[in-house]
Amino acid sequence: MRNNCLTPGLIVLVFLMVITSLTSVSAKKKTVLPKNAVLFTQFTYQGNDQVYKDYPLESDEFYSPILQGCYPDPSITRNGDDYYLVCSSFSMVPGVPIFRSNDLVNWTQIGHVLDRPSQLKVQKAGISEGIYAPQISYNPGNETFYMITTHIAAGLGNIVVKTNDPMKGWSDPIKLDFDGIDPSLFFDDDGKAYVVHNDAPPAGTEEYSGHRVIKIWEYDTINDRVIPGTDKIVVDGGVNKAEKPIWIEGPHLYKKNGKYYLLCAEGGTGDWHSEVIFVGNHPKGPFRPAENNPILTQRYLNPGRSNRVEWTGHADIVDTPDGKYYSVFLGVRPNEKGRVNTGRETFMLPVDWSCEFPVFVNGLVPLKPKLKLPAGVENKTGKGDFHPTGNFRFTDNFRSTVLDQRWIGLRGFREEFIHLSAKGLYIRPFPVTIRAKEPTSTLFFRQQHLSFTATASMNYVPQSESEMAGITCLQSENFNYVFGLTRMGNDLYLVLQRTNKGVPSLVASTKVIVDQPLQLKVSASGDEYIFSYSIGEADFVNVGGVVSGDILSTDVAGGFTGAMIGLYATSVNDIRPVK
Repeated sequence: MRNNCLTPGLIVLVFLMVITSLTSVSAKKKTVLPKNAVLFTQFTYQGNDQVYKDYPLESDEFYSPILQGCYPDPSITRNGDDYYLVCSSFSMVPGVPIFRSNDLVNWTQIGHVLDRPSQLKVQKAGISEGIYAPQISYNPGNETFYMITTHIAAGLGNIVVKTNDPMKGWSDPIKLDFDGIDPSLFFDDDGKAYVVHNDAPPAGTEEYSGHRVIKIWEYDTINDRVIPGTDKIVVDGGVNKAEKPIWIEGPHLYKKNGKYYLLCAEGGTGDWHSEVIFVGNHPKGPFRPAENNPILTQRYLNPGRSNRVEWTGHADIVDTPDGKYYSVFLGVRPNEKGRVNTGRETFMLPVDWSCEFPVFVNGLVPLKPKLKLPAGVENKTGKGDFHPTGNFRFTDNFRSTVLDQRWIGLRGFREEFIHLSAKGLYIRPFPVTIRAKEPTSTLFFRQQHLSFTATASMNYVPQSESEMAGITCLQSENFNYVFGLTRMGNDLYLVLQRTNKGVPSLVASTKVIVDQPLQLKVSASGDEYIFSYSIGEADFVNVGGVVSGDILSTDVAGGFTGAMIGLYATSVNDIRPVK
């Protein structure tokens, strides 16, 4: 007969094995931080735009833009009562922020579509490279969501990812075999699928700078590829080629009452931006432009008007379960000097599609900061997990085990350089500066107001001149401010550096004694930025006077992104204070 009893010796042995196993698991989970890790204990951002003071919300209103700050090139789709919205992310990481709503007003960020290294390859990309103009769509035929986009880096080109549930993550990218940018999928009710996109005209036929075409392909949903030989140009140049229209792009196909509608941006993404519409009897055309094009633009309006919104376009339209229509599109809000520091934001308008062509309600007159709520909807923005609008306040003490979705990295994933703890957020400094065209150890928050204050609390004492940590206001690797703490000999210094066209210059430096926690603050009022510090509970002290926000503006720095505020650390600091 088998004896199932354990002897005392075996009991001790089993006990020791269990303890050893638990100790090993605990050791694996323990994070070992480098000695030069920087501890940030709190970050507070407060918007202070005058427009939201002048136009407080009534109970039946909501604000547009619905996504303030750099959330450009919006695309939207619906499945049942759920709407999903995505935006361009360029070289921001994770890529393609995705939001969900069931009423078009209250939006929750549910994550990012491209949230792991196998999906996103932007390590060596400029800030305005990376992910361009994602389009999200739902195919009821196979109950699948698709996100198609152009990946300008690592040779990927046009890609598509898909999922049956946006809450549960997306597939790895599938590379598609066609050139051009801004692809968009359309699923017809006969089961066929198509891709429309911007492309160059055939070789040797370009007639002027900015001459582009819209091309369509049949799409194989079984093998996820465009079908070779099915491509066709459906728009050449734009609405009226004789006027040499530029940059026809951002196409979307829709079907209504048996007809096919092609919505496109035209005029470039600057002050001549607009939205135009075509109609045809087949997805491959021919397409006839509407007589009243453009159907959305702000380009003809008085530049001296108050609360200006400019550059409107790159729109997408969605229907509601009760047969109404709304559009999301990008626009910018220039400051008093006409500069664009918040970047291209996501706006919304109702769409009247009671006649042949859709009409953006008040899309050709000065856009207003408020819209009427859809019937039966309560404005909950800023409450719970709903994305805030207006002059909101955001505070993060980094005590959560999960980082807020609004924090992003640049070219590299956040997990590579941050560690959340009971004390706060640790950043492991990389041996690169903010000017490097590679991943930096910087955690970014979008600038979402023309006027704002952002304050970061930091426990940190650099041990050498090559160590520095603080905050950055960044438009790109070539245009930014850095405000941080470093060392020269036995002394500590706060330094403020301005980088313009890739050339750094010291604005100011001041010697400090840091014997208590340090707070660094940047305040902006339109074009004027002020950097200051406080040690312990002392009053804030300005460093460098008032500096211009010009280098943080899209129209000065170029590119497609808005300014961001970063918590920054480096182990190869090259900013030298002046004694």
